[in-house]
Parts: sequence; structure tokens; C-alpha cells
Amino acid sequence: MRHIFTSLLLATALTAPVMADDVTAWRLFVADHAEGKVTALDAISGDTLGIFALKGPASLVAGASGEAVFAVQGAANQVSAIRSGIAIDDHGDHGDIEVSEPALVEAVITGEKPAHFVEHGGKVALFFDGSGKVDLFSPHAWAEEGKVTASQLDSGTPHHGLAVPWGDFTLVSTANAEDEKKPRIGLNVLDASGNLVGETHACPDLHGEAASGNLLIVGCGDGVLVVSGSGEPQVKKLDYSGLPEGKTTTLIGGQGMQYFLGNYGADKVVIIDPAEAEPYRLVDLPTRRVHFITDSVRPKFAYIFTEDGFLRQLDVVSGELTQSVKVTEPYSMDGEWSLPRPRLALVGDKVAVTDPLKSVVHLVDVAGFTPAGEIAVDGAPYNIVAVGGSGSQH
Repeated sequence: MRHIFTSLLLATALTAPVMADDVTAWRLFVADHAEGKVTALDAISGDTLGIFALKGPASLVAGASGEAVFAVQGAANQVSAIRSGIAIDDHGDHGDIEVSEPALVEAVITGEKPAHFVEHGGKVALFFDGSGKVDLFSPHAWAEEGKVTASQLDSGTPHHGLAVPWGDFTLVSTANAEDEKKPRIGLNVLDASGNLVGETHACPDLHGEAASGNLLIVGCGDGVLVVSGSGEPQVKKLDYSGLPEGKTTTLIGGQGMQYFLGNYGADKVVIIDPAEAEPYRLVDLPTRRVHFITDSVRPKFAYIFTEDGFLRQLDVVSGELTQSVKVTEPYSMDGEWSLPRPRLALVGDKVAVTDPLKSVVHLVDVAGFTPAGEIAVDGAPYNIVAVGGSGSQH
């Protein structure tokens, strides 16, 4: 009888559901405008989780998986990786979350003026403006194993360019090597050996790229290049038909909805849907634009910070500005482009807004579009990214 009872207990233990706690964790990583440092913040409690010393001021990119944040230090010729300390494992019907301390990875990438850092399809292309070279590597291996093994391609000449991984191919900007100003003239498709596939796709003044769904677009002076295809990339030009004179140079791709949002002049943004008969919709802003982001959680919305200190919500379906809230004192767009001005990041149900002149990060509740607190940050908080989400801890 005792044997049967013990067997029943064991069977019950094996078949009973495993108890799990639902956990939500969000972290903000904030780069300083003047110093080489990144501050990691708990976005929920406001606690400082770590301050990581770098060689120089950085622009920040959050890895697609959220396991790492990458700090591109162009003036210091270095790129660093910071483990976010948040890992979410998708199990289909739920996700498991593991939370640990953020940490700076010892291994770094060095090169002449690293600039454009693009992750696509699980691979990163890092473009070096000072050499025109492109490093291709796995961001997961860098974050997980703490080392970088990169292959390298050559765009042909140093210039302010970009590269995008595309399966076995790489899209790489090209510039006029004979002109000392190295003007960008087009986009090349290179194979795995760095050989040119087809002809150069004309794209004068090439600048900016973004992916949304299975499409990628690249900004040009006379339109945008639309890239598609599951194998060799197919590239076509979409002229700025119906738009006033101008161009888009900064692009963000929608998530959950396939569209693109770009700048167009100092006080406008443009919503781009290459599938539409009229692919461009211009949105006028009350004042000049400072920064903008799209919403990955609520796909129909995007957020724009304008120089009058207001954060504005854009409904990309209707093309209308729907809500606004004053967050900071005015930050004029007059003066050098590199002056410290606010930057935005989506952190769950809030938008984080850096305020470098006040040494704080403001939080705005998306639902009510009202202030939701602020977090003090030493120095001049500038570039910012958010990492996090919800999951089960067993």
C-alpha cells in the first residue's frame, strides 16, 4: 500500500502544472552627450543598475532579440556591446523571462569611424565611414559568447555610407571615389565574396534605411529604393511623385503594420507605403521636428518630439496628429545638428524622453498621454534605447 501511495505522489508531481510568476522588466540604456558612458536604468523603479565607461560618446542600437545594446562610438573608432540582462524565450503560447544584471562585454570592434549599424535576418552589417569597409557578424555570438568573429567587405572608398545584410547578399552604398567629397551615388548588391551582382542602383545623396515586414527602403535624393525578395534582393526606385521638393534621410520601419516613417523637410514627416497607388502621405508639424519613433506595441501610432518641447502622437492610418503633451522646455533646432536635444524610446506603455539640459528622463503614459514621472540621470542624458517585456519565471 505504501508503494502505491508513493507512486501516486510521484505521478501527481510529474503531471501537475509548474507554478510560474508573471514578471515584467524594462530597462533603459542612456548614452551621455559629452562623456563616454552609458547608464542602465530600471524603467519601472527608476533605479540605476550600472554605469558603463566607454572610449567616447555613443549612439545606441538595441539588438533585435533584446539580449544586448550596442554602443557605436564613431569619434573613438570603437563599438561596444552591453548585455541587457533581460532574456525572453518564446515558447509560442507563452514566453519565459530571465532577468540578471546588465554587463559590459569585454570584446570590442575597432575601425575607422564606425557609423551605420544595421541588423537584419540575424546578422549585423557595420559600416566604417573612415575606410569604407563593412564588418559582418552575429550579434548573438557577441552578446552570448563575448567574442566577435567578423567577415569584411569593401564598398570601394571611404564615405558616409551604409550596409544591410540580406541573406547571402549584402546591400552596400557606393560613392564617387574621384571626388574628394565622396558623394554617395548608389546602392550595390554584393555576394558573399564581395563581388558585385548586377548593376549599381542609382541613388544620389543616399542616406537612411529601414526595414518593415519583408521590405526594406533606402532614402535617395530623388526617391527611395525599395528592396524585396527572399533570395537575391530585387531593387526598384520609387520616385517622390506628388511631393514638394525635398528628400527623406532618416527612416523607421513600422512593426505589426508594413509602412515606413521618414523625415521630409524640417517641419514635416512622410508616411510611406510602397504597396499603395499613392505611396506618400505628408504630415505637417506645428514646429520643427527633433526626433521620432514608431510604436511596436500599438502599430498604428508613432511619436514625434518637436522643438517647442511637445511630444506628439501620430496616427499613421489616418495621417493625423491625435494627442500632444508638453514635456520639456523648448529645444530649438537652430545651431549645430550635434547639440544636445531630446531623444525618444518606447518602454512598454510609456514613451521615454531624454532631457539633456535638465539631466532627467521623462516618462509619458501612452494611453492618457500624460506625464508619468521622471528619472534623474547624471550628466547630459542623450541617446536612449529600451529593452524589456513580460514573461513567466518558473
